[in-house]
Amino acid sequence: MNAYKQYKEQTIYTMTKSELLQLVYNELLKRLTRAELALDMKQMDVFEQSITRSMEIVQYLMDTLNHNYPISRELNQMYQFFIYELSRINSSRKKEIIQELKPLVTDLRDAFLEAGKRCGY
Repeated sequence: MNAYKQYKEQTIYTMTKSELLQLVYNELLKRLTRAELALDMKQMDVFEQSITRSMEIVQYLMDTLNHNYPISRELNQMYQFFIYELSRINSSRKKEIIQELKPLVTDLRDAFLEAGKRCGY
């Protein structure tokens, strides 16, 4: 188990900023999908854990924004919208809101991927 942990840590340490950001966005999408499936299976504890973790991920993205760039303001507003939508999902337990949010997250992830490629990250 220790060797696996070392491998995992080494992999993360050797990733580019763009790859790390992709990892975070992929985890957010995974958690949203998990919440969606949990609603279908009426596993409310899994649903709540997934939404809570999704909110933590978005908060992390907000906390790590570099405000030296003008785009950070727009990203912050997008992340605040995500938090709002996640709160709505948590209280209403409506799968439709998850289905509306996932494409926005995917588009943002893909935009960062493209920007990373253009910048050589």
